[in-house]
Amino acid sequence: MSRRGWVLFALMSVLWGIPYLMIKVAVEDVSVPVLVFARTFLGAVLLLPLMIRAGDLGVVRRHWRPLLVFAALEILGPWALLSDAEHRLTSSMTGLLIAAVPIIAVLVARVTGDAERLGPVRWTGLLVGLAGVGVLAGPHLGGGNAWALGEVMLVALGYATAPIIATRQLKELPSLHLAASSLAFAAVVYTGPAVATWPEEVPGGRVLAALAGLGVVCTALAFLLFFELIREVGTSRAMVFTYVNPAVAVVAGVLFLDEPLTATIMISFALILCGSVLATARRAPAATPTPEVLVEPASEPAS
Repeated sequence: MSRRGWVLFALMSVLWGIPYLMIKVAVEDVSVPVLVFARTFLGAVLLLPLMIRAGDLGVVRRHWRPLLVFAALEILGPWALLSDAEHRLTSSMTGLLIAAVPIIAVLVARVTGDAERLGPVRWTGLLVGLAGVGVLAGPHLGGGNAWALGEVMLVALGYATAPIIATRQLKELPSLHLAASSLAFAAVVYTGPAVATWPEEVPGGRVLAALAGLGVVCTALAFLLFFELIREVGTSRAMVFTYVNPAVAVVAGVLFLDEPLTATIMISFALILCGSVLATARRAPAATPTPEVLVEPASEPAS
């Protein structure tokens, strides 16, 4: 990998590892709809002009149906569920649970018609990764935490399913168009709920900074850098940074929010990471190139 590729890789590892921290801060003073609206609106405002300048807007109109489904599974549902779950879960735990996305993606692809055979190594990865999720979630299955855990696992399911839709039905849609139009659609949907739950007083500077960081840095800037990383190293190598995001989420939560770093977290992280690597292992390189589509990993935008 080139020096530029390593720089982009490091930036993406951080930019999609810290949204959990910012979400945890923002939900202190604003509602979930306001948080999601702020993030999607800022991202759309910055990316839409770039999409318009790039041209070929007709491709968005031709694929509006699968585009709406993609946006619902990648942004509309997940970003709201994540924000609500972090009322009760730490940002580090949320980031670690989202790290199970590659494992769930293998299962979803298998169920939806992926003909690729799962050998012993990949089955082992699935079991190890799911064991890691169990180790992390087991002690928190009581009370409201169980609901929050369910929300995060729904987010992981959405993140695992959306890229399959993008790969199979949105191949003709450039990554920039996919990101900008999805964010714009989500912002429109959340406008009404955000207005209805708008805070009576202006939130504190800490919360405003978190909202701005989510929209500008972790969404608009992150997507642009992600596209550059794909151009520099290719889709398959670019997505390796998703294995680093959970570690960033844990470190950020410990350093800035004084969240605990327990043996359970360390063990579950090791299991989930090893499981993800094994479950997504390929026996041989594919003969055809991988479509360069937008895939929001384990970590919204945020992701």
